[in-house]
Amino acid sequence: MANITAAMVKELREMTGAGMMDCKGALNETGGDIEAAVDWLRKKGLSKAAKKSDRVAAEGLVGVAVHGENGVVVEVNSETDFVARNEEFQALVKSIALVAVEKGESDVEELKKQHYPGGAGTVADAISNAIATIGENMTLRRVASLSVPHGVIGQYVHNSVSDGVGKIGVIVALESTGDKDQLTELGRKIAMHVAAASPLALDASGLDPATVEREKNVLREKNAGKPAHVLEKIVESGLKTYYKEVTLVEQLFIHDNSKTVAQAVAESAKTVGAPVALKGFVKFVLGEGVEKQEADFAAEVAAAASGQA
Repeated sequence: MANITAAMVKELREMTGAGMMDCKGALNETGGDIEAAVDWLRKKGLSKAAKKSDRVAAEGLVGVAVHGENGVVVEVNSETDFVARNEEFQALVKSIALVAVEKGESDVEELKKQHYPGGAGTVADAISNAIATIGENMTLRRVASLSVPHGVIGQYVHNSVSDGVGKIGVIVALESTGDKDQLTELGRKIAMHVAAASPLALDASGLDPATVEREKNVLREKNAGKPAHVLEKIVESGLKTYYKEVTLVEQLFIHDNSKTVAQAVAESAKTVGAPVALKGFVKFVLGEGVEKQEADFAAEVAAAASGQA
């Protein structure tokens, strides 16, 4: 039998909103597999969460930069949150984002090779210099970009600590020949929506097939025992509801929940002066998907005192 710890139960409860005993039971049923336990709870109707939430654990900052019709988001990780408050580190993240957007770079290893402004050599050299100066390990974890032939890249940074850097960064691509100022404002509003609503994809075609299949399985098992033709209609209806929850174009627009994001974009043509196409988005949440080792400070102090650290 798997060793079910209190930490595992707590994590599952935070992910699903289910009760402690239900979470413990789910973990026992699934051998301690968190992902399977989430599905088990949903099949039993005990989970309040519609979808899995990635655990945010790493420290550092997310940087956003936009230049013309190009935009990038970068994530630079550090060991502690103290570094994120360091002005030198903030400037590093901002500069790396600017290099990425100016070079049109969306590959981490290639970005590291690019010239860093100010005579510091490459981006990799600048990171190494910052490590030596600040005294803490840092890594350029990821970078993503968007571009349009004509239009704008909308941007938004949540929990910003300085211009263009914070804990969440979003860019949105809008293709249009319309008014740039109007497009920029629309792009910012949609980027704010993405930050708040966390869509998984632009539309249903962009969803991971494995994610869709997983949702189908949950719907089938929740309605097990019904006739096949009825079950398939339930699954089809359930998927439509799911798409409304997790795809950007079908979500209700947070700035006007009387319409979907797609409808808001279509209606914007009146003020923009030309048709507008929403082409894509990128959202980085600091540390998503990264597990951070939790330190036992009491043990560390005891070990240091005994000369073992």
